[in-house]
Amino acid sequence: MGGGTYVVESTTTADLEPRERSEFWSEHVTSYQCRMHYEYSRTDDFDGGTIRQHTDTHELVEYWSDEIGYVRTARQVRQFPLDDYRLVLPLASDMVVRQGDRQTRLAPGKARLITWDAPVEGMQSRSMRGLIMAVSAHEVNSLLNRSSPVAVGLDLNRGLGRVVGSMLTELARERDHLCASQFDAVCDRIVELLCMLAVGDDRPDAPGHLADVEATVRRFARDHAADPRLNGTTMARALGWSLRQVQLALQQAGTTPRDLIRQERLRLVRDRLQSPDYHHMTITEVAYASGFSAMSTFNPAFRQYFGVSPRELRHGQDLRTTTLKPEGRHGAGCP
Repeated sequence: MGGGTYVVESTTTADLEPRERSEFWSEHVTSYQCRMHYEYSRTDDFDGGTIRQHTDTHELVEYWSDEIGYVRTARQVRQFPLDDYRLVLPLASDMVVRQGDRQTRLAPGKARLITWDAPVEGMQSRSMRGLIMAVSAHEVNSLLNRSSPVAVGLDLNRGLGRVVGSMLTELARERDHLCASQFDAVCDRIVELLCMLAVGDDRPDAPGHLADVEATVRRFARDHAADPRLNGTTMARALGWSLRQVQLALQQAGTTPRDLIRQERLRLVRDRLQSPDYHHMTITEVAYASGFSAMSTFNPAFRQYFGVSPRELRHGQDLRTTTLKPEGRHGAGCP
């Protein structure tokens, strides 16, 4: 599989003195999350822990803790801007999330996609356990072809939502048996499905045929991205549909055949630049071998999509730090 670094880190307050635990928890969460306030029901004996799995591109955190509140204020948003999303999914017990004029009580199976570009509060009960996935706002907005923040509640108990929930829990459960490219590949697919959920493509009355066409076209584009002859017409012909059907299916998802193919080629280049298997090739050679026909269009597209140049990525610059300016990628709103 591809290269890159995949890390699993476990942290717990269990080995600390009771009076030290709340302060440690605040420092621990802040070390990989955005700045926020912590509201403890008691500070003399707090219990909590995290298991964080991450690469340079994606992050998933499983956490558990006693009752606590997390508050990101308007002042913190201004002082420490972070244009990013967090998917919050309780696994045990409930929590309440407030953002803007909307308050949502999340029980197991109910998730919330929140933005850190606005004040938010998260209040959780005792014996809370959950998952939080850090999601690039740039990637979501590109997939949905929008610039305004997406902040929605998601039902992961049925249909496509249940599939997403299962992928998240299995990704956490199999954390010790994955490599970087496998972890990133699953996270990429989860983000795509989250976008479908966010725009309501799991509704019973949604045009199911177009959704099926879209999913098939996405898989085909991913599998054949390196073919320089790939375009909307060749995809439609290979799949047995008309070009109009393909265009309508992708339009429903906020993209076009051209943009989808470019996106998959950019991801392919990213993975190859991070893989030792391609270190013998120049960046130009990798780009051409991944389906691009002109460096004049490849370099600007790569920087626009990932926030770094191909050279910066190959030489070890953290993709998250450069994509999410000025603070870089942090963890979720709760641990």
